[in-house]
Amino acid sequence: MGPIIDPRRGDVEDDASSTRQRSMLSLAGSMLVEISLLKLALAWLVLLVVPGLLLGFAPIAATAWFRALTDRVFSPTIGFWSVLILAAIVAIGWYGGRQLIRLAESSFWSLTSIVVEPGYGACREGLRHVAERFLPATATAGQRSALRSAAAAVAGLVICTIAILVAIAAWPGTRLYSDLGEIRSLDRLAVATLANSITLVAAYLAAGALVWAATDTTMDQPRDLDAFDEPRDGDRRWRIAHLSDIHVVGERFGFRIESGRSGPRGNDRLKQAFARLQSIDEDLRLDAILISGDITDAGRSAEWAEFFEVLAAHPSLADRVLIIPGNHDLNIVDRANPARMDLPMSPNIKLRQLRALSAMAALQGDRVRVVDRPASSLGPTLAEAVEPHAAALRRFADVAKPRLFRRFDELWASVFPMVLPPREEDGLGIILLNSNTDTHFSFTNALGVISAEEVKGIDTMSRRYPEACWLIALHHHVVEYPRPVKAFSERIGTALINGNWFIRRLKPLAGRAVLMHGHRHVDWIGRCEGLLIVSAPSPVMEATDDQPTCFHVHTLAIGADRRLRLLAPERIVLGGSPSDGRKDG
Repeated sequence: MGPIIDPRRGDVEDDASSTRQRSMLSLAGSMLVEISLLKLALAWLVLLVVPGLLLGFAPIAATAWFRALTDRVFSPTIGFWSVLILAAIVAIGWYGGRQLIRLAESSFWSLTSIVVEPGYGACREGLRHVAERFLPATATAGQRSALRSAAAAVAGLVICTIAILVAIAAWPGTRLYSDLGEIRSLDRLAVATLANSITLVAAYLAAGALVWAATDTTMDQPRDLDAFDEPRDGDRRWRIAHLSDIHVVGERFGFRIESGRSGPRGNDRLKQAFARLQSIDEDLRLDAILISGDITDAGRSAEWAEFFEVLAAHPSLADRVLIIPGNHDLNIVDRANPARMDLPMSPNIKLRQLRALSAMAALQGDRVRVVDRPASSLGPTLAEAVEPHAAALRRFADVAKPRLFRRFDELWASVFPMVLPPREEDGLGIILLNSNTDTHFSFTNALGVISAEEVKGIDTMSRRYPEACWLIALHHHVVEYPRPVKAFSERIGTALINGNWFIRRLKPLAGRAVLMHGHRHVDWIGRCEGLLIVSAPSPVMEATDDQPTCFHVHTLAIGADRRLRLLAPERIVLGGSPSDGRKDG
């Protein structure tokens, strides 16, 4: 007699965190039961309360310093000790003030990224979701674009109104220009700093919502690509295999977090994909193999080891593989328990970042270069940038000492964007971005943001190579797809928070850039603001072992006009296993 249940096929435990097998309401219920209230309170304190207090205290401290300075300057008697006190006040303002400004600035943007911008985005997408339900199935692309623009305008007005009401309610408690002596107690100081913080953030939200709405309303809305370009004689062409969301697991029969038993098990499908890539490359050479994030399912060491095992079987391809991190590589706290949290001071997120950085340095470290921000130029290779820190990073991986956190944070931020420069001044270059936000909660792991520093890096490269075209790779989708969806959860909570801003910043590259991303596992190609956008399906998700999946090989062409064109892609179908798809391995 065989086993009552076949352990290779999994069971309900493999579906514990699956958004394919369980509803969002069911997952939320599990979280409420299992969440640690102490960790939740500490996380709110560090991520929201402390930044809010720092932001609200900054104007009070600045006013106190200014008054102390002016009292000394205009004092009727200035003796030796008064001069020393005055010098001390100036020194405190010079050194401490700069630190206070940095703390206030970082606190402001922390609150903005956590609360403000997602609030506007949720309102905008919610209105679009409701409005699209009343559109007829025969609605044209122009009608859908008009509706998207109108929803953005209404969202801006709604959020602006709410923000103004909040600012009015908080205003009586503000002390933006008060002396510390006027507040007199810690209770009053806490109330004043909180009111200051709320008023400043609400004022920014009111103004920002109108600006975002105006720009979202007037910008070109995303549309499906009508037709691919035809090949022309004399074109220079690049063949790019684009994979994304391969979600490598560390077990031979392991299932993935999102799909559970509704997806494939183990890594056989990925091995099949690389076998096909090997055959394709032998027929006609590939210029690059881009994997745009979610290389692993949970960022664990065993998963990265399995990924390198797959690459080791294809050494002729490995030297053209380019990878960027996805949210599953960095932000999954616990595979089986979405209610689990990492405290902000925990080393775990840094360890996941370190594993991704180590993998990128090993794979592409000698080929890609980082941007020298102070010099606004192309900097050293990734391997050269990381090497001076190698010993400290190894120690951190072994013991995770808090004193190494700051050094690693700076290094992690400095390596993006990574640049594979064009071989000719007017050729094709590749820019690799990190679009992941830091999160300490598995249930909010999917949000993305592009930093201003990364955009400055893109600007630097476009100035350095003014005649070049660019493939810009990131993990998150920059805009919501122009197609109706059944569930609101499909269009909110996973997109780039500042995607519309990012698109507008890249507008000068229209006709010279293509964005390639993954994250949603959606097979879509379109345009927005003149930029080509390519969304990759996942070759290992959304299907059980017996069902086919696919990926694409794209051909990018540059002609005499030095414009970037996208030719019809080659769709590579990966066949499923026979019968029920649960082969014995």
